[in-house]
Amino acid sequence: MKVSRRSAGRSVWTAVRIMVILTVVLGVLYPLAITGVGQLVFPWQANGSQLTDASGQVVGSALIGQTFTDADGNPLPEYFQPRPSAAGDGYDASASSGSNLGPENPDLIAAIAARRTQVAEFNGVPEAEVPVDAVTASGSGLDPHISPEYAAIQVTRIAQARDLPATTVRELVAAHTQGRDLGFVGEPRVNVLELNLALDEWEG
Repeated sequence: MKVSRRSAGRSVWTAVRIMVILTVVLGVLYPLAITGVGQLVFPWQANGSQLTDASGQVVGSALIGQTFTDADGNPLPEYFQPRPSAAGDGYDASASSGSNLGPENPDLIAAIAARRTQVAEFNGVPEAEVPVDAVTASGSGLDPHISPEYAAIQVTRIAQARDLPATTVRELVAAHTQGRDLGFVGEPRVNVLELNLALDEWEG
């Protein structure tokens, strides 16, 4: 009986020591090491890929989209508009999700039709020229990018709202268009926040 109790006591003490050691190593030292490496090698990414305006104030992240609307929720004509978002009230990082509606869902079909009409009227283009990403949300609801085609139909509106030559706005779009990753993965895309910051800096 005494031997059994001693054996059990040793096992418990061994388990406690292992738990403490692993907690320190995996719960403290390892996270600190990874954080340190991230700050040294990839500081911009490690801190959330934050974007700042001309005054140095953080205005968002290059990884999370955001809306450009007035106090009533109406899209601002002087800014490029993002694609729709199904995350919370729109681009809510704490509620990342898609609509989860299938392509034949009548509510989704009606919403897409309404969005297509709204986007066409807002940008002064035929509905046939409205690209898919202008009327559909991404799977995460947080996609910060739009297609070059969606950016293209917004150029004239923005040029008029800002009293800029359309060629200037097109050049800014071209300068902020990212190609396919590795030359073949994904599609060309435009980061809306980065492009809108470039517009503000151009006029500033």
